[in-house]
This record gives sequence, structure tokens and C-alpha cells, in this order.
Amino acid sequence: MNLASYINDLLYRYNCVIIPNFGGFVTNRIGATIDKNSQKFYPPAKQVTFNSHLKSNDGLLANYISSSENISFENANNAIALTVNKWREELQSKPIQISSVGSLMLNENGQIIFEPNKEINHLAESFGLTSINSKSVIRNNTRVKPLVAIAKKEEKKGIPAFINAAAAAAILLTLALGGNSIYQKNQQKTFLASQEKAVEKKIQSATFVISNPLPTIELNAVKEKAKTIAIVKPFHIVAGAFQFPENAQKKVDQLIEIGYGAKIIGVNKWGLTQVSFNSFSDRTEAINNLRSIQKTVSKDAWLLTKSNIYLGAILIFAEIFNKNGSKNT
Repeated sequence: MNLASYINDLLYRYNCVIIPNFGGFVTNRIGATIDKNSQKFYPPAKQVTFNSHLKSNDGLLANYISSSENISFENANNAIALTVNKWREELQSKPIQISSVGSLMLNENGQIIFEPNKEINHLAESFGLTSINSKSVIRNNTRVKPLVAIAKKEEKKGIPAFINAAAAAAILLTLALGGNSIYQKNQQKTFLASQEKAVEKKIQSATFVISNPLPTIELNAVKEKAKTIAIVKPFHIVAGAFQFPENAQKKVDQLIEIGYGAKIIGVNKWGLTQVSFNSFSDRTEAINNLRSIQKTVSKDAWLLTKSNIYLGAILIFAEIFNKNGSKNT
């Protein structure tokens, strides 16, 4: 079993992949960057780091191996443990390569050091985007004389006297026509104002009589009920997965009684109904809560991250539902 390749696959989908009793790979999204020395542009990526303190089994890696290798969850955990022992022995003498993720080695103090592979981008949104080389820009500090000043000097030197006289005459003619136009507009405004006053007097003195008035119509306005969309939190602390939904609901009721915001978060691809202790919108807050639950309540609790694609689909469905609902009312 190639454990390194499974870790590489999961890093494209999740932000944290834990190898039980060994350590965890954690990713952090970074924006597009530029290397000023090489003039190289890099697209947005996932920055991969290694944390040797993340050793608790969250079930993610074992579940993925169990599904891929078509073996039981227990056998998957045993296979992981064998590979971890092999890695520990190899690290004593040489670095080990974790597929295309990077390499691990020991420092002078016997601590594991991780060197990531910068040529591989685990951010799925940047799939197909590569780095771009740009030529450096050389700036010229030579001052250029303003063209406007030169043009003005040439105009002053080359304009004959008769052109200046013609320009002055054109300006006077324009002023005369403009003054006449303004006078005519004022006369028109005065005439229109007098006509409007006359029409207003006629309207005020007139009396309208309707012999057969239309019957009144009573309209009952129905207020559309406001529809609210619940904010979907993508990080869930999984308490367990159950074959029968009624057992899952019993687990929810038990956790709610002891103070957790438990709920059913759906059915996984094995047909098991999953129950969460709590759900969070912030990843750091979710990890802190997971560690607390593993220490005090259940060592088998693990973190499930649902993609924002599901949130987008729910919001689109809710918007369509709102439109159809408003038409029906």
C-alpha cells in the first residue's frame, strides 16, 4: 500500500490530513505571489506544512484507504501503523519522500523537519495554472521637455495679425447671437407661464359629475411570508455514523441533553447517517473544539469539512424556491 499517494490525494480535498501516531499535514491558502529575484509569478496555492503534534486518529485517512483498497476500517488502520513504523526506521538514516507532497527528515535534536514540494499546487481552483516568467522593466530617468510649452511658443510666433482680427470678430458675433437667443427664451417662458395660470383657473372652476360610478372593489393584500435561509457551517465535529437513522436520532438527543449543539449532518457514501457534536464556520475554532472533545468525551471524534459547493447549491435552490413561492401567492 502506497500511503504517501493517498495523503497526496486527500490534500487536494481537505485542509488537514492526519497520520495516526506520526503527525499531520496542514494546508493554508495563499494568494498569487511574485518572486522579485526571478521575476516569476505564481498562481494562488495551498501552502503545506507538517505538525508532529497532530497524532490523534480522526478517521479521514483510514476511511479513504478502506474505500480505495476495499478493506475494513480496522485493516486500513493496521496498514497505516505498519507504514508509520517503516518511516520511523528510515528517518534514522535518510530523508523520506512523501509522494509529490515533499520530504521529511530529522534535525540534530531528532525532530521531524518537512520540506514541501513547491512545484506542486494542491489548490483545486488553480488546476491548470502554471507559473509565468516576466521580463524585468528597465526605467529610463531621462527628462523629456513638455510639448505643451513648445507648442505655445510656436503658436505665438506664427499667427498672423489678420487671423487674430477674424477670431475677435467671430467671438463678438457669437455673443450677439447668444444674447438674442436668451431674450427670445425669456419671452417664451413669460407667455407659457401666463397660459398655465389661465388653464389652472378653468380647472378650478369646472365641476365634474359622474352619473354611473363604478362599484368599489375590495382587495385583500396577502403578505408573503419571509423565507430565511440557514447559514451552512462547513466544519463538523463527527460523533459517529449509524446504520439506522433512529439510532442516529437517539445519539443527537443524548448529546443535546449534555449541552452540545448536536444534529444529523447527512449520509456518507457508505450509507451511514452521521451525527455531529457541534458545527462551526471557523476552521480554527472547530479544531480547538475537536481537541477538547477528544480529551474529555471521545477519542474517536474527528473533523469533517464539507465543500462550499454544497452551500452554493443550497442557496441557489432556496432562491428558486422563493421565486416559485412568490408566483404561487
